[in-house]
Amino acid sequence: MRVLLVYPEFPDTFWSFKHALKFIRKKAGAPPLGLLTVAAMLPSDWEPRLVDLNVQSLSDEDLAWAEIVFVSAMIIQRDSARAAIERCKQAGLPVVAGGPLFAGEYERFPEVDHFVLNEAEITLPRFLTDLAAGHAQHVYATGEFPDIRQTPVPRWRLADLRHYDTVSIQFSRGCPFNCDFCNITALLGHKPRTKTAVQIIRELDSLYAVGWRGNIFFVDDNFIGNKQTLRSEVLPALIRWRVGKAGMPFSTEVSVNLADDAELLGLMVEAGFNTVFVGIETPNEASLSECGKIQNRNRDLVESVKRLQRAGLQVQGGFIVGFDSDTPAIFQQQVDFIQMSGIVTAMVGLLQAPYGTRLYERMKQEDRLTGEMTGDNVDGSTNIIPRMGLEPLREGYRWLLDQIYSPQYYYARVKTFLREYKAPAVSLHMEPQYVLAFFRSVYQLGMRGSERAHYWALLFWTIFRRPKLFPLAVTMAISGFHFRQVVELHVQ
Repeated sequence: MRVLLVYPEFPDTFWSFKHALKFIRKKAGAPPLGLLTVAAMLPSDWEPRLVDLNVQSLSDEDLAWAEIVFVSAMIIQRDSARAAIERCKQAGLPVVAGGPLFAGEYERFPEVDHFVLNEAEITLPRFLTDLAAGHAQHVYATGEFPDIRQTPVPRWRLADLRHYDTVSIQFSRGCPFNCDFCNITALLGHKPRTKTAVQIIRELDSLYAVGWRGNIFFVDDNFIGNKQTLRSEVLPALIRWRVGKAGMPFSTEVSVNLADDAELLGLMVEAGFNTVFVGIETPNEASLSECGKIQNRNRDLVESVKRLQRAGLQVQGGFIVGFDSDTPAIFQQQVDFIQMSGIVTAMVGLLQAPYGTRLYERMKQEDRLTGEMTGDNVDGSTNIIPRMGLEPLREGYRWLLDQIYSPQYYYARVKTFLREYKAPAVSLHMEPQYVLAFFRSVYQLGMRGSERAHYWALLFWTIFRRPKLFPLAVTMAISGFHFRQVVELHVQ
């Protein structure tokens, strides 16, 4: 069976980094881990071909070659997924769909022949068995959670890794916390399930074998959800694996309570982690209580962030405005917190209610749902009626983003971070495009951009104050250019 694995295009958003990736001549952030993993679960006599619409087009030749199409997508890829499915159906191909987008709204895609929902380790084998027998059902779903210790190594060779800045792998699924706006526990469970250290090393070895030396992102929703396994097995294995290897720095998502565990923090840095995304959400204690973000309450959040930075981790932060407990003062409070903490990459979005969350059910009961969410955290949209009022919320939100991503505020925040940051001792794998990216930044930001004065001030400040961090300063200047493009184009 010739199967076409189609991954829809991401729109130009905060996390696409499209404007920044141009500096290093990359086309997309990361290849689709889900589809590459599904490919490894297919029968050995099937012939898979990946078409990632973020790096290539779906050609007539691809459609003529295929006998069946698999599509996987997240909510933010909804429009591109619809277009891809329509194209495949016009070509007369059966379409199988799965992933977070379809888990919550598969009824809205009547043209799809089969849905393989939830976690593929359970539902995909059932579909494949029925397909072989000639009586495949329309929907395959489960409330069970599989043992991911049986999950195979993704088929990396299906993707042309030259087009990507990062490759994703996964250690765990599920989260021990239960924030009411997050659908992770509904989709993946409350108890984190983990792979073994042997599995993780096998995946890294396979990436190393195909020549990958770039960034590795552990896509876990909370990498430290199972601290015991991390501390005793996985991190020591990663530390041993890294000996003698250059490149492949790690990043992941964690809860802020990592700052309370100095031993675990030190092991992560020693293992090669240099960046973590943390859901800060809000400095408003009442709003943290409202959404059940217990791990962030009753602590000095700024100091927690700085503790992570001083240990050797860049902290990227997620922030939300529009909680019922928020007043118009929240916008200035968010700006102040972001600037003081030195969180350079600060993703701020309006509160949205994903299907399957406690927030969704509460909004439904209060008749405050307004339709489907876009999945874009920074497009200024929401699918709930906010207590503050929609227009005051949007107006404050636009002001907030204009502030934190103006050159004055952004470059000041970079300096705040660089003063605190202790760079980990990970051997770099320097590729020519990264050197060229510096010269492109000189031309784009230092000669043409509105931030010229701020750009040069940062570079000279870094050369004299933190010279070892000069490449990082350049990278952050380039990232700031991307963020400003997104704000200017989509949030006005």
